[in-house]
Amino acid sequence: MGVRLGVRRRQAAEDDLAVAHEINVTPFIDVMLVLLIIFMVAAPLATVDLGVDLPASTAAPQPRPDKPVYLTLQSDLTLAIGETPVARDALDAALQGATNGNKDERIFVRADKAVSYGELMAVMNLLRDAGYLKVALVGLDGRDSP
Repeated sequence: MGVRLGVRRRQAAEDDLAVAHEINVTPFIDVMLVLLIIFMVAAPLATVDLGVDLPASTAAPQPRPDKPVYLTLQSDLTLAIGETPVARDALDAALQGATNGNKDERIFVRADKAVSYGELMAVMNLLRDAGYLKVALVGLDGRDSP
């Protein structure tokens, strides 16, 4: 009876040195889960959203005046009452003539889209200084424009 002692040792050594051809994906999955949690926490913080629950209005629409007074601020920052150009220093006198001296009449302000907010506020300050406190801002209805 013969015994081969060297074969068993060689076979055990080959089993230990065998190359595993599988990728260990556990660290990859761990990293992906950590990134997912980071994005889930950071995404709500990145959005700027103010939740405002506006109340509904039950007021009836105001009747439109027969001849409204329009103050127009054009893109070149010139003013016009109706279709008549007006200098800024003569605005008070022109409004007195357009409203027949009635400071309670509503002034409808139209401004070009290219006009800055600061310029619009300067015109609103001119109206307030002239004593006209009832001001309405005129704009296009966003549902009608393409």
